[in-house]
Amino acid sequence: MRYDLNLLPVFVTLMEERNVTRAAERLGITQPALSNALARLRTTLRDPLFIRERYGIQPTAVALDLAPVITEALARIDDAILGQQDFDPAAAERLLTIAPNSYVEYALMPAVVARLREVAPGIKLRLTPYGNDLTETGVISGTTAMALGRIADPPDSLVVQHLMDEGLDCVVRADHPQVRDAITRDQYEGLKHVNVLPPGRMRAGLFQALHRQGLKREVAVSVTHFLAVPEMVAVTDYCATLPRLICRRLAHDPRLRILPAPVDLGTFPVDMAWHVRYRHDPAHRWLRTLIGEVVREIAAPQPA
Repeated sequence: MRYDLNLLPVFVTLMEERNVTRAAERLGITQPALSNALARLRTTLRDPLFIRERYGIQPTAVALDLAPVITEALARIDDAILGQQDFDPAAAERLLTIAPNSYVEYALMPAVVARLREVAPGIKLRLTPYGNDLTETGVISGTTAMALGRIADPPDSLVVQHLMDEGLDCVVRADHPQVRDAITRDQYEGLKHVNVLPPGRMRAGLFQALHRQGLKREVAVSVTHFLAVPEMVAVTDYCATLPRLICRRLAHDPRLRILPAPVDLGTFPVDMAWHVRYRHDPAHRWLRTLIGEVVREIAAPQPA
């Protein structure tokens, strides 16, 4: 039997999107054309493959068994073809979509953009929100080049690279009436706090760290981005517990004082994840290398 290899990307896209409309849009074809391709797939593989449900489609057991095999086969084809291509960052013109969480966007992406401006001015970035679900970022479907943040329980279709471990410090206003050169455990528990809501997994990480240490915290206000914290802290007697690189940046604000946490709150990981199909794409591979280099430079210990 001869197989139409053009049907394989249709199968993979349906597996990743679990929605006929989105799959057709991503493939750049009409829904009737996709339905026709799916009918041919069903005939070839002798299985329904996908069952319609209220909010989309769900794969059958046969489809679930075939998915990793077909995905890997397409990735190998991409590797063989893309591996033969040269990439010149200085001359390249390309738009890449990245999904950083709010911490990465604030603490790391400005340095990444500055480096791109120097060595690859034709490469443009579009930053898309990183929610609590990796699916929302587009990285699982491959429409987004990569996700940057804390990657927990990634699917087999993603490659994950650890970039760094980040610690936590405290921020109070410079003329705080109770806190001077250090913040004690009693002071920490007695103060009211500003909490950054997203990203959800990092929030859980901080709450878990506080729980492990038996450290209590009364949250007076929750904000949606790190940018709001310095203004909140500067005009109140509140405290905020923030990632160390963000605190390093806020240390230049004369209204604020950066202090170590009263107990060791540990660290949280910062990861980079991308779809297996981009494993050997020259532009993606080059950008991943650049991001890794920039992060290592930023995260390096500062001279005393």
